[in-house]
Amino acid sequence: MNPIINDFPEAFETERLLIRAPQPGDGPAVYESIQASQDDLKPWLPFAQHDQSEDDVEINVRQAYIKFLNREDLRLLVFLKETGQLVASSGLHRIDWDVPKFEIGYWVDSRFSGKGYITEAVDGITSFAFEELQANRIEIRCDAKNAKSRAVPERLNFTLEGVLRNEDVSVDGNELRDTYVYAKIRE
Repeated sequence: MNPIINDFPEAFETERLLIRAPQPGDGPAVYESIQASQDDLKPWLPFAQHDQSEDDVEINVRQAYIKFLNREDLRLLVFLKETGQLVASSGLHRIDWDVPKFEIGYWVDSRFSGKGYITEAVDGITSFAFEELQANRIEIRCDAKNAKSRAVPERLNFTLEGVLRNEDVSVDGNELRDTYVYAKIRE
């Protein structure tokens, strides 16, 4: 089946969250979250290594929307249902529609960290992938030194399938890093 004609919802909800595809006009909210979270994002994420303008982020959001429509990459923005505030960015990446399998990535706005929003979002995204996209495999990969990121799949009972030793370079380019690979599969 051609993934481009694979129809599925562009939004869904969990108990506290609205999770949806990025839309044109979301750039300012994403920009604000990045700015508020720069210190927490910089050790782990390449995009946080350089300054971006609000326009740069809006362009990126629009490109993500096009990729979503083309089913190339499914970025998802996470909002509080109660207030409409953006609390996180996540999504289904490194897609292989033949399996199908997906990798979940995520970052949280530092102002909303420690409230369980990422765990709730990842749980909801996992269910969405299994139910709506008929996923057979969901992966979460994270830097071995990123304890907060590793805690999410561990709380959600993903299986640690392996540690890829010296698999990546730290975002600052100063050292080799191990990558933890967690997964859930369709039973």
